[in-house]
Amino acid sequence: MTQPLIGADAVAALLAEALADPGTAWSLGSFGAIAEFMRDPGEPVSKLPDGRMGMATARGAIALAPVPELRPVAYETPVASGWTQAVALCLPEASCAMGRRGVVTELGPDRDAARAEDRDSILFDLGLDLLAVDACVRAHDPEAVACLRAGVGRPLFEPGNPVGPRLVALSPHRVFLARIGRVEVYAPIPGPGGTSPEGPHTHVLPKLLRSGRTHAATTPIPAGWVPCAGIHPAHPYKDMMGQRIAFDAGRFEAFQALLDRWGDPELIAIKRGATDAVGGTVSTRHAQGARRVADAQARYLRGEIIEAAIGDEQDEAAGVHA
Repeated sequence: MTQPLIGADAVAALLAEALADPGTAWSLGSFGAIAEFMRDPGEPVSKLPDGRMGMATARGAIALAPVPELRPVAYETPVASGWTQAVALCLPEASCAMGRRGVVTELGPDRDAARAEDRDSILFDLGLDLLAVDACVRAHDPEAVACLRAGVGRPLFEPGNPVGPRLVALSPHRVFLARIGRVEVYAPIPGPGGTSPEGPHTHVLPKLLRSGRTHAATTPIPAGWVPCAGIHPAHPYKDMMGQRIAFDAGRFEAFQALLDRWGDPELIAIKRGATDAVGGTVSTRHAQGARRVADAQARYLRGEIIEAAIGDEQDEAAGVHA
């Protein structure tokens, strides 16, 4: 019988399987600032030229360089429409920190860009002062570079900073960086009142950033760990854009297997009715959430129709996007 992979080999296998599946989306970011990578089935992809795990499309790229401390945490959280699901890619709080810059900062040519043609473009940190992620933009056009340089040394949202008002019009590449890799987004930034495009995109939400959180309070991340990215396998009742689809039992069972392998055993036991007690490090909030998820899943599995809108779950997603 084949023995299960353990340690770094198991994590590498998890990442490789997720990258191979066009139905799986990715996120990299923090609470209030997140970059998402996804691709369509059959969409042309290019391998990365330097051996990193990942791929590039015409709309974006993902490049992973997992470190030994990387810990996947599979979880589900309740929402009005039922539940979200993801595998958070976490690092110890003591070793996850990135630049922590609080002002727009020029970083020079992006020599680690996913595509070779982007490596002479200039990278700028937007100065959001996030713990585990540097939210950056990258530009090659002289006008865009000049505008970004005019904002260097100032907070992005400071009145008078020329970068903020012109960022949408310039639509530079967005490049979000963490210790385990990067997500790049090439699609234009939607204008005021616009919606996120299908495919790779980013969200920067100042109201959520002001909380200083690394993830949503409803996301059950173990103490001492910080999510910096996430894997988002195909959801049982919605597509990648959050639109409702017919309940897919195969998708449901696939994530339950990931939950068994990478989830919190105490929360799984509570969800499945093996225990009513809250013990160990499980909070009352997360225990209640597990029970709510169990109730919602039972209704879907019985074939009941839940009349609830599937809205934009960015508040949940901002931890590692659910």
